[in-house]
Amino acid sequence: MPLIENYTPPAPEDLARLKDELGLTGNQMADLAGLAGSNHWRKYTGGESPRVMGLHMLFYMAAQLELKPEELQKVLKKMIEIGASLES
Repeated sequence: MPLIENYTPPAPEDLARLKDELGLTGNQMADLAGLAGSNHWRKYTGGESPRVMGLHMLFYMAAQLELKPEELQKVLKKMIEIGASLES
């Protein structure tokens, strides 16, 4: 039962603006998006053919920016219940 039927990803300019608004470095944005490093983040914000940010990545970023720590802990607990192994 999907909550979202249609998804239009943010434009590269939107992601660059978010980085500026948050005052984060490329590495910090990569961490926020679950990417390996700033060079991967830049692939979403520039170049000849920028990558499209998938719904799951944007959801992950937004959840970290909006949810309270205890709400995030509930999600992590559910992930463990499903079978994941997590380290902080």
